[in-house]
Order: sequence, then structure tokens, then C-alpha cells
Amino acid sequence: MADGEVLIAGAGPAGLAVACGLLSQGVPVRIIDKAEGPATTSRANFVHARGSEVLDRLGALGTLPQQSVRAMRITTYLGDEPVMRIRFGDPGIRSAAPPMVVSQAAVEAALRGRLAELGGAVDWSTPLTDLRQDAGGVEATLGDGATTRAAWLVGCDGAASTTRRRAGIGFRGGRLSERFLLADVRLDWDLDRSGTTGWIHPDGMVGAMPMPDNTWRIIAYDPDLADDAAGDEILHRLRRQLPERTGRDVRVTEAEWLSTFTVHRRLADTYRRGRVLIAGDAAHTHAPFGGQGMLTGLGDAENLAWKLALVVKGTAGQPLLDSYEAERRPLATEVLRGTSAVTRMNITQRPVGRFVRDRIAVPVLNLPAVQRWITYQTSQLWVSYHTGPLAEKSLPLAPKPRPGDRVADGTYRACDGSPVRLYTQLRGHWALISDARSAAYGVARAHLADRVTILHQAGRSDTYLVRPDGHLAWRGTDPERLGSWLSRALATGRVR
Repeated sequence: MADGEVLIAGAGPAGLAVACGLLSQGVPVRIIDKAEGPATTSRANFVHARGSEVLDRLGALGTLPQQSVRAMRITTYLGDEPVMRIRFGDPGIRSAAPPMVVSQAAVEAALRGRLAELGGAVDWSTPLTDLRQDAGGVEATLGDGATTRAAWLVGCDGAASTTRRRAGIGFRGGRLSERFLLADVRLDWDLDRSGTTGWIHPDGMVGAMPMPDNTWRIIAYDPDLADDAAGDEILHRLRRQLPERTGRDVRVTEAEWLSTFTVHRRLADTYRRGRVLIAGDAAHTHAPFGGQGMLTGLGDAENLAWKLALVVKGTAGQPLLDSYEAERRPLATEVLRGTSAVTRMNITQRPVGRFVRDRIAVPVLNLPAVQRWITYQTSQLWVSYHTGPLAEKSLPLAPKPRPGDRVADGTYRACDGSPVRLYTQLRGHWALISDARSAAYGVARAHLADRVTILHQAGRSDTYLVRPDGHLAWRGTDPERLGSWLSRALATGRVR
């Protein structure tokens, strides 16, 4: 392997996003996966607005919006009565890209396409089996017994991560539910495809989400389902449960994919052990409700990639990598708390729990203000690192965005005067947004060289330095203070 190369274990969304982020900044990578080839089916099937923005900044959004289904409404029935409606896609703040109902397999294909554009490829049928690290790098053992050495190893190899286990990182948590059945099927029924529909039933909840190609994603709680249930048994139970729990005349005409899962809640003790880092499901696993898994993993990947690139290039010191965990692990903790609560509410079988859910929680969730809050929370557009180690403290009433806050996409002027979108300029780059006369340009270039893009906005009273992940790094009017922030952030990973 090349000097400074990063080895990435796992070619799911998080691993591919890390690879794209690093390659876009000139860092060589090798990405391996134990699977024989790309997945054609997937459990995740919803990308919220922030996930779409991450893909946009990575240059991997492509035609995914055109491939997706615009089913942004969830309607929940109690018996034959609709008792709750929630609409996604309108969180109250501007998003650069739409939320999407789209298969994880399609997201991975788009990321692989971007990876190929950047000169990368996946080594399939190449599992990581062991690792050893020293002060200079990591020696990885692969499935055929061969070893390879890299400067850094990033484990994006799922909940059963070999990277995490071999690095000695704990993964605390436990099981939250019994079995769910999961299926992608074609159905003969008259259900509206403009949104997801769920049914609260004494035997267990069931949900139906429209997918591309006129298929449906079905999820049903089935605590009596055996762990080793075969496809025929899953299909048999699905054909019985759908009409029983929905009260509708429905027939399964074709089953494209049948599976089961059990909900676990787990969080890694740390996201870094020396020269080994983890991201995505290797760092946190939780319930699929709310579509937070792939979304959180993509955010991990983008956050880690720009920091690791600076370290590999020698622009920043290794302590910068500690800010990755400091910024991302608190978010995973919050996501785990929320998805666990939703899981418990969905599967409760006790009379008291069902009364609280059906007679108290459901009416509250129908309130417009609560629905706006739910949409806002699940979008993750609210995610901010303003309390993290890289953000200078700001006054309580300081104008937004504060350092660490997300910066919305917008149109600015490039050096040649042409209009450009902010997010297209962040692909592996920082952006300095200022008046054309600003002296901050030279300061930013001195620290970040060609990794900073200059954007103009006439009449600005202050300067923004925007990180490659779309968060505000610094704002102010004094170029010397900008230089001080860059020196401290890049050297120590802390400015507080």
C-alpha cells in the first residue's frame, strides 16, 4: 500500500462515503469488503434531508432524487380509523437536497459511481480478520492470510465489526425487541402510494412503505417468529398478517426479498483507538424507526473524512481526530435515545403501555407543533457542534449561524465572478465567504493552501470559514483571530 494510504473495511454507505471524502482531498484509500459483490437488497430505505445534503457535498447525489419515491407522509391507523398523520420533508428550514424514499442499495451504487470518478474501487471478497497497530500505522490481516499495511484503518464494517473487536473497543447495550419480519414485495391492494401507512394492532404493528418499481417495503412485529425462520415461513406469516392487521383485502403477488431482524441498542465506548477509527453501524446500532441509521452513518463519514485528510496530509496534528468522537458520539447517544423510545412505543403489549400509546401519545403526536418538531428532529438539519471542541464560545444571543452550526446552501460569486453554489464548492474543500476586499484570504491560504475556496458576497460585514462538512468553522472580522483559530484547531483539535 502507498505511504499515507487509508484502509477502509466495509463498503456500505459509511465506508464508501469516507472513501469518497478522502479521495476528493487527495488521500489514497483502499476499501475492502467481505461480500462477494454489491448488495442488491437493503434494509435502509429512507434518506432524510441532511443525508441528501451529505451526498450532494460528496458529489454522489446524482440521479437519486429522480429514482426516489416522494412518499413523505405517514398515516397511522388504529383499527380502521386513521389516528395520526405526519408529513416529512418540510422541517421549517431550507435544505439543499430533498429527503428521499430510496433503497440503500441505490445509495451505495451512487457512492460507488462517485468513488470510480475519483479513481477508487472496492476489493470484494476481502474480509478483514485481524489487525495490529504501532506508532506508524496498522498491519491488517485479510481473509486469505495476506497482510497489508496502512497509515490508518477506518472500520465501517457493521454492527458485528471485526475492526471494532480487534481494536478492543467495547460496544455496550442490549436487545430491545423480539423479531420483526421485513419484506420487499409486490401487492395487489388499493392502498395509496403517496405515503407510508402503519397499523396499530394488538398482535403487533405493521407498516407499508411504497418503494420504487411499484414494490412495497413491509415491516411487521412478530415476536413468535423463530430466529432461523426460512423464507417460506416468513412469506406464509406475512400473507396471514397483512389482511388480519390492516383489515384490507390484500394479496402478495411476488416477494423480492424476505428477512428478519431484532432491534438492538448499542454504542461504542470510543470511536478511536490509536490509528484505528470506526464509523456508522460499527459505532452505533439502533432501531430502524425514523430512518436514522444510514443518515447518522453518512454524517459520521463526512465528519471523519475531512479531519483524517488533514492529518494524513500533515496539515493538522493527530489530536484533531479526537474532535470526531467529541462531535459525533453525543449525536449518536441522542439518536439512540429517540429510536429506542419509538421502538418501545411501537411494540408495547402491556395494557398500560397500549393505553398510553393509543389514547395519550397518538393525540399528542397529531398536534401540528409536535409534528413539525418530529420532522425537524428526524431530518438532522438541526445538528450543530457549537458546544464541541472546535467551536469558539459565543454569547447566548449571538446571531446564527454560530461556530459549529450548519450553514445552509446558497449562491455566491467565484473569483471569476460566476455564480456558484456553496455545497458544490465544499467537495473536499473549505470555503471562505467574505467581501472581495477581505484580508482573510491570505490567512486561510497560509493554513489550508489549495484546500480552501474563496467565495465572494459583496457588502458582507463579516467573514465565514465553512468546513468541508458544511458547518461553520469561524466567523468574524479580524484576520488575526482567524489565523489564531486555525493554528489552535489544526494543531490541538481544540479551541476552547
